[in-house]
Amino acid sequence: MTAGTDTSSVSERAADAIRSGRAVLGIELGSTRIKACLIGDDPSVTIASGSHSWENRFVDRMWTYTLDDIWSGLQAAYADLVADVRRRYDVELTSLRAIGVSAMMHGYLPFDASGELLVPFRTWRNTTTGPAAAELSALFGVNVPLRWSVAHYRQAVLDAEPHVPQVAFLTTLAGYVHWKLTGRRALGVGDASGMFPIDSATGTYDADLLAAFDTLAGGPAPLADLLPEVLGAGESAGDLTAEGAALLDASGSLQPGIPLCPPEGDAGTGMVATNAVAPRTGNVSAGTSIFAMVVLERALNASHEELDLVTTPSGDPVAMVHCNNGASELAEWAGLFGRFAELTGSSIDSDRVFELLFREALNGEADAGGLLAYNYLAGEPVTGTTEGRPLFVRTPDSSFTLANVMRAQLSGVFGTLSIGMRVLSDEGVALDRMHAHGGIFRTAGVAQGILAAALDAPVAVAETAAEGGAWGIAVLAGYLAAGGAASGSSLAEYLNEAVFADAASTVVAPDPADVAGFAAYLDRYRAGLDVERAAIEAL
Repeated sequence: MTAGTDTSSVSERAADAIRSGRAVLGIELGSTRIKACLIGDDPSVTIASGSHSWENRFVDRMWTYTLDDIWSGLQAAYADLVADVRRRYDVELTSLRAIGVSAMMHGYLPFDASGELLVPFRTWRNTTTGPAAAELSALFGVNVPLRWSVAHYRQAVLDAEPHVPQVAFLTTLAGYVHWKLTGRRALGVGDASGMFPIDSATGTYDADLLAAFDTLAGGPAPLADLLPEVLGAGESAGDLTAEGAALLDASGSLQPGIPLCPPEGDAGTGMVATNAVAPRTGNVSAGTSIFAMVVLERALNASHEELDLVTTPSGDPVAMVHCNNGASELAEWAGLFGRFAELTGSSIDSDRVFELLFREALNGEADAGGLLAYNYLAGEPVTGTTEGRPLFVRTPDSSFTLANVMRAQLSGVFGTLSIGMRVLSDEGVALDRMHAHGGIFRTAGVAQGILAAALDAPVAVAETAAEGGAWGIAVLAGYLAAGGAASGSSLAEYLNEAVFADAASTVVAPDPADVAGFAAYLDRYRAGLDVERAAIEAL
């Protein structure tokens, strides 16, 4: 929005879009928050939002959410959005032009023929699928990560879990919610690529690899019969049913018949939210997990355990460095200091706590003064750790200051990611730009600068960077409403012309001293992984 824009007219246009049913809704189920985002006639502008905080549960050594968690959380986030609409515009939300649903990728949601969930949802954080992932990686000749749905399913077969003969349908969290809202068992191609490898030439599951999987013993049916339909960006993925409307809006005000775009994973919506869907572009998305996506212009020379091969929401091949552990441990440290501030009689909100601590990190030494932080709340496949033990380690001669503590914590967020990105660099993968998004980048220049040092590459953060995946899936739903590929514009063209044409962003180039400092930090980080593994064994 340019300076001098008449805010009252902007508000009136937003209210008219809502009142006339032209607004578009995006909902993303993240690891710690369910977010709802409403856009109007201009898809680059969020006109209302809502959210609900939730947490995964660690039950029987499995990370999970219950179905009740999912639906109560969705209803709460939607109700919060409706309240925001009412507060801002004095309008009731009853109809929409389109809806999109996104969620954390991968994991295991197996259903029987009657639609009953057979075992509790196993999220992407679970790293118990080692034998299956190794078997499938060898069989397919491509890396199958521990968190992929096919690895979870195959592991259940290998373990002879009693539910396996009853499996009739497998999906992801986004696919499950979409199914219940529309009655259609479909997935966007990007989310589907985290279930099973995709053939980018056909835009659906790789037929040869499906046939190879079916040579393995133990499944109740051919795998293709169990997987969701695959759809590309801009394709129709069904309409909101009366039952789906009631599931989303407990008040009963939302009307059925609204079209939905293909449900996507958080990786795909992150690419959309940063305009990184064309070859030679990439993005880093930081939240509970952290991952980098680089859209490829050629096939990689070899399979790498550190890299996943997934796709954009349009089906173009992407190399992904996925790290299970992102900013959650950093948030715990911020909470610790926030509580200390309360005890002194100071009342500051969490955003201010983060800002103060992040800015203090700029005063730290480039290598964090010999301090070392591991943010491992869960296992980390990139570094071969099976479980998580958050650690803060220092030597007696290290420089133990608040600035270095925060510098170490921020560097630790990007440590594992940096290891994986070095594999891409060794492959000679070319990048024209790297974008970053997520709440960690709200304090201008701090995390962005450390990430630039970790990647030794310029990092751009747009003004929309903190909007995240809920806005990204709203934009995808807006692409459907605008006609999708049938309109004559590819997704990349739509983003460039309709969404990001006037987008402002800041670019931070890597400082040579910070690059050298981070390299020294990463050398210690690699060496200290033995300490992390010892902690897993001992604690």
